[in-house]
Amino acid sequence: MKQKKIILCGFMGCGKSTVGTLLAKKTGMSFVDLDNYIEKQEKKTVSQIFADSGEEYFRKLERQAAKTLSEKKGVVIAAGGGTLTFPENVEALKKGGLIVLLDLPVETVAERLKNDTTRPLLNRPDKERAMKELYDKRLPLYRAAADIIVNADNSPMQVCKEIMAAI
Repeated sequence: MKQKKIILCGFMGCGKSTVGTLLAKKTGMSFVDLDNYIEKQEKKTVSQIFADSGEEYFRKLERQAAKTLSEKKGVVIAAGGGTLTFPENVEALKKGGLIVLLDLPVETVAERLKNDTTRPLLNRPDKERAMKELYDKRLPLYRAAADIIVNADNSPMQVCKEIMAAI
């Protein structure tokens, strides 16, 4: 397990960071949240990066981060919601790693994110519609990238146990 890496993917609000932290503790691996990694590099939040430099610039940073983190071993990586919608990121992160999709119904995502104002792609008046469109577009890409799919509509500890049983 130590020489491997586990990449958690899924839509925003599916629990990648929470489950990732637990999974890292349980497996003795280290934990890296890809968005937090980028924020530390840039000394700005993802929202600030989007506002100041746009999504295209953020995606460039994300590609660089995915490539850098793909070299690490013994790590659990929480990928950003859009990370694995790009083939080059999937290819980089799959090297020596297992991609686990935290699958969650869009209704649960909507409930979890209803008061969240930190997600730039959802900061708009038609938040519900935008979320559904993005979810429908991304889910098939997540499924295509995933080696393992787990139901994330459970407690973080239960999701963690399901991942450990699957790997």
